[in-house]
Amino acid sequence: MNDASRLPVDSPVPAGMSAEEWQTRVDLAACYRLCALKNWDDLIYTHISAMVPGEEGRYLINPFGWRFDEITASSLVKIDINGKIIGDQTARVNVTGFAIHGAVHTARADAICVMHLHNENGVAVGMQKGGLLPLSQHALRFYEQMGYHDYEGLALSAAEQGRLIAHLGTYPAMLLRNHGTLISGRTIAEAYTLMDTLDKACSFQLKAQSGGGPLNIPPPEVCAKTYKELLGDGSPEGILEWPALLRKLDAIDPSYRN
Repeated sequence: MNDASRLPVDSPVPAGMSAEEWQTRVDLAACYRLCALKNWDDLIYTHISAMVPGEEGRYLINPFGWRFDEITASSLVKIDINGKIIGDQTARVNVTGFAIHGAVHTARADAICVMHLHNENGVAVGMQKGGLLPLSQHALRFYEQMGYHDYEGLALSAAEQGRLIAHLGTYPAMLLRNHGTLISGRTIAEAYTLMDTLDKACSFQLKAQSGGGPLNIPPPEVCAKTYKELLGDGSPEGILEWPALLRKLDAIDPSYRN
């Protein structure tokens, strides 16, 4: 596409806001838009939250009532750990929806970005007793690194928050049975990349199971070896993928940067 009007133009950092917060807002808005392209949104429900750099106990989240494909950097709402809005009091957030995010952010210092989605593949695999099986290379990224939390209803009580955090432990991913998926990322890029890997792993599993017949599962030693190879040196994932994803998004609609 050569239409200059479609090229991304970074808007200036708003007065009174740090460059680090604005970059986080741009990346988080991009994450919402990318999820919408994948059809991972659920009308106006589910959320992606990110810590505000340099502001302990402050987080960014989508305004309640907005679709994922409408989110922009400036429309994201700043809240505290209890979901109370900081600043613009005309905004609205889903405090109940932030309960899962708040619990993870509080318990995990490395949880810079928390994604909780109702993506179809993840919900379907979470319904299965066996959960995610080590069938594909994508699934092996989560070999023995996946938490599971049984469904307890819509409301997340303080007691259930404790159980959810215990089940997540130090894992990067969790299947909330009969409910959805959860990813804790050290960066927004890592959270999105891991969610993409998990969604594909679940999709491959469902397709393989639909074909009938026995499934070929690699031996445990191969699974463990592959996981270590995929993990590499343990650095946050998505470093190379994120700029490529932003270029894709910029070519489609760069308005997330506003």
